[in-house]
Amino acid sequence: MAEPVRNILFIMCDQLRWDYLSCAGHPHLQTPNIDALAARGVRFTRAYVQSPVCGASRMSTYTGRYVSSHGASWNGYPLKVGEMTMGDYLRPLGRDTVLVGKTHMRADVEGMERLGIPPSSIIGVRVSEAGFDPFERDDGLHGLGPDGRYDAKLPRYNRYLNDKGYAGGNPWHDWANAAEPETGEGLASGWAMRHAGKPARVAEDDSETPYMTRRAMDFIAEAGDKPWCLHLSYIKPHWPYIAPAPYNTMYGPSHVLPAVRTQAERERAHPVYDAFMQLRVSLNFSRDEVRETVIPVYMGLIKQIDDQMGVLMAFLAERKLLDCTMIVFTSDHGDYLGDHWLGEKDLFHEPSVKVPLIVLDPRAQADATRGTTCDALVEGIDLLPTFIDAVGGDASRQSHRLEGRSLMPLLSGKPLQDWRRYWISEYDYAVLPVAMRLAREPKDARLFCIADARWKLIEAPGFRPMLFDLESDPDELVDRGADPACAGEIARLQAALHTWGLRQSQRTTRSEDEIKAMRGKSLRKGILIGVWDEAELPPELWSGYAGRDSRG
Repeated sequence: MAEPVRNILFIMCDQLRWDYLSCAGHPHLQTPNIDALAARGVRFTRAYVQSPVCGASRMSTYTGRYVSSHGASWNGYPLKVGEMTMGDYLRPLGRDTVLVGKTHMRADVEGMERLGIPPSSIIGVRVSEAGFDPFERDDGLHGLGPDGRYDAKLPRYNRYLNDKGYAGGNPWHDWANAAEPETGEGLASGWAMRHAGKPARVAEDDSETPYMTRRAMDFIAEAGDKPWCLHLSYIKPHWPYIAPAPYNTMYGPSHVLPAVRTQAERERAHPVYDAFMQLRVSLNFSRDEVRETVIPVYMGLIKQIDDQMGVLMAFLAERKLLDCTMIVFTSDHGDYLGDHWLGEKDLFHEPSVKVPLIVLDPRAQADATRGTTCDALVEGIDLLPTFIDAVGGDASRQSHRLEGRSLMPLLSGKPLQDWRRYWISEYDYAVLPVAMRLAREPKDARLFCIADARWKLIEAPGFRPMLFDLESDPDELVDRGADPACAGEIARLQAALHTWGLRQSQRTTRSEDEIKAMRGKSLRKGILIGVWDEAELPPELWSGYAGRDSRG
């Protein structure tokens, strides 16, 4: 058995598409530092998240469980007290588990109050922070509207900007996510996408991505010789789509790839799909003017992340940490950017639910797979079991809680045995205008996606299913869900989804081994149910009763 890795650097971007890296084939966006990670590790080409929205996706990654198992199915839905998360598994294995950046975690305040857990206690902080010790928590969502702040807690980043001379009560918006005002107007807010191409008012070195990189390096420097798992969770390239100079002008309309969409998609749209196409963000991203303004800046934000990867890797090399640190680079979901007449994420086309995933295991056992790609069906919930195994644990002994699978066999090039045939993703659209448009009660506003290597099925309770043949239609332009010729494939995938729905997901307090060890033990504790005659059982089982008063 290989020696455990010392450290884990778990890097997650927000809303980064799988195909916006040069190692994934983007023709214009060069990401040499991320590509260098892929050259030293394995790039998984079919990695999928368990929900195409920030909060639910991240809670699945942090717990190793499907959305319907942990229950935090949309942004702002608390992750209930009692769900084990990354730190709960890794700390007993000797790894401090620390956060720098975003989690989109909402604490189960009611549950904490019911159980008497003080929010400021160590347990209270960890329960509130998805199990991490927050070196710096910042979701990068510091909007201010008539009903108050989206995030009531002001970030340390605001204080940093104030200390650097950026004035105002919310410099996150006024400097990092806004451009200089136009004549006679207020700030050119990044919330209005027409301003995307303008340079953010903040200096590049003080913008969010370099700042979070430095905070990660601060933690690593302070950790010294102590082993760790650091979750560096970048806020970008998530909206507001605005970048500091020079990243705002590195790319232009000529670098914008044609939108993947057809008029027939609009004309024959499934009712749920059509409702998502009517959202403001989708209507705007359906316009060429919006795509040609926003996408170059989206690319610039990714380029900035790649440059910061270079800074971070040089820092690790200087401290001789590259040879003892597992490095993972991924995203919580993608971004439609106008493909399929949609903006944002939310549905299950590849630009939304498929993510980049690079895993670099520094140990000799992974030498055979360095610089390779892997086409196995991989899920976000696979990362936590992988981390457990990497630091010397045994994720297989946690199968009563963990629903993902360790990637270790794929990283070491071992023959696959019984790898998954399907991946699963879920979506809860109950809080969106879509639910009102479709007249769906919250309990019914759900979507389920199941896919194998070729076919992708989307179940929309109350409506017919959607179906795509990724072999003949890799761009997912033709919905075959109403095609009688596909009835067999639909039935097959529905049966697989039904089997998945019957899985054991809530029995989390007893492992498989513990249950096997319990079998028959009640007999030896004097619980002798269904016996007619004493001779039916060995005499020793009657030892507590035979020949004496059992009341004592």
